[in-house]
Amino acid sequence: MERKAGMHRPLVTYDLNPSQYELHAVIGTCCNGAGTVHLARHLPTQKLLAVKKIHLDAQMVDMKYLEHEVLMNRTMSHVNIVSCHCTFVHDNHLWIILPLMAFGSSSDLLAAHFSEGLPEAAIAFILYEVLKGLEYLHSKGVIHRSVRASHILISAEGHVCLSGLRFAYSMLQEGQRSKIVHDFPENFVNSLLWSSPELLGQSFAGYNTKTDIYSVGITACELGNGGVPFADMPVTQMLLEKMEGCTPQLIDMQTMPELQQATPGAHGEESLPFQRTFSQHFKNFVEVCLSPDPKNRPTASSLLQHSFFKQIRRKSGMESLVSLLHPVTPISDVGSVPTQDAEADLNDITANLQSVSVETHLWDF
Repeated sequence: MERKAGMHRPLVTYDLNPSQYELHAVIGTCCNGAGTVHLARHLPTQKLLAVKKIHLDAQMVDMKYLEHEVLMNRTMSHVNIVSCHCTFVHDNHLWIILPLMAFGSSSDLLAAHFSEGLPEAAIAFILYEVLKGLEYLHSKGVIHRSVRASHILISAEGHVCLSGLRFAYSMLQEGQRSKIVHDFPENFVNSLLWSSPELLGQSFAGYNTKTDIYSVGITACELGNGGVPFADMPVTQMLLEKMEGCTPQLIDMQTMPELQQATPGAHGEESLPFQRTFSQHFKNFVEVCLSPDPKNRPTASSLLQHSFFKQIRRKSGMESLVSLLHPVTPISDVGSVPTQDAEADLNDITANLQSVSVETHLWDF
């Protein structure tokens, strides 16, 4: 399956031939370790790309969800949904050719430099683009079901795309659009922390697109606090907390005044680990997204008008997001990064991951 990329620029054809793609460093893993994500160069154009190589014989590969993800990537066409240039099978490996999102994922940014959370303005830029992607999916009757920081990718220019469509669910079945859904994804354990109470509860009431809005709220806390709510507790306790209406919040000097007590640093100096105050607009945004009752959560379309986003409307261009991510820099060239043999065995590639210095750019698919 091939695709011509670029609606407003000269069309580029991506061939279904592995010899057209020069693989370089491994920049991530996918499919529970069954595949690797490579920095690659498209030889006809010399353009940098990302290539996912997935071993189809690996036991951890769920072909149903893999086929579904490829289909969704190719049928959903929006600037804030990650695109797929082409896919093909070679030597029992599925190759998925993708645009390079050179800053990696939002979770990579947290791990690389922003361990205590991203600047509020950067979060506003990111979530505004995420909501535009969700607005499009929801208009098509699709529930993403796995919105989280690791599924939010950022290009070198500061363009934001949603990935992780393997668990997306279409409410359009047999020509009819359902109002509620009762389907629970298999192998969904990695996304439970971001999931809504109604999706996890699997009650008769079911769930709808508002489950994604709850996940946006959890992701907002993740980006603001530098960690995911509920991550420090057993799964059963997390489920009970959500079922009982426990609402996570942003951590700052107002919501947790005890943080005003300075703690001794490594060299005897006093430090305040969360010396910041988030705006009331941001706190309200999180609060409405995390309403325990999905009926009280706004739609993606209405959230795009939230006062939280006024701060980015006063700025111009995507360069503003890039400047807010300093000192993290995007992948710009292959440089001295070693080239991997396109025919190399998956185990050898995975073993080499430890020796490749790209820790700040690891993609989590």
